[in-house]
Amino acid sequence: MGNIAAVSDAEFEAQVLKSDKPVLVDFWAEWCGPCRQVAPILDEIAGTHGDKITFFKMNVDENPVTPSSYRVTGIPTINVYQGGEVVKTIVGARPKAAILNELSEFIA
Repeated sequence: MGNIAAVSDAEFEAQVLKSDKPVLVDFWAEWCGPCRQVAPILDEIAGTHGDKITFFKMNVDENPVTPSSYRVTGIPTINVYQGGEVVKTIVGARPKAAILNELSEFIA
């Protein structure tokens, strides 16, 4: 969890929905094994492409409101928001190449 800041329910609108650039939110939990697999991959991508897309993590146990309002039922779920809307959803652990491919339109 090196390069990625946490975002809470209270900060979500200001930090994510009102952002000028695309925002990736990783919905995760401490007990989730696949979430722990994805975390270092997202850290690497954030380190490389953080200038083009903003990265946040949201702990679904500590922040239940936002995940339920976006129907996040399985984790890890990665949502990309642009202009206040979800423009991409990636559910489940994926290898780095697959995640980069999914994000290509935002980081190109």
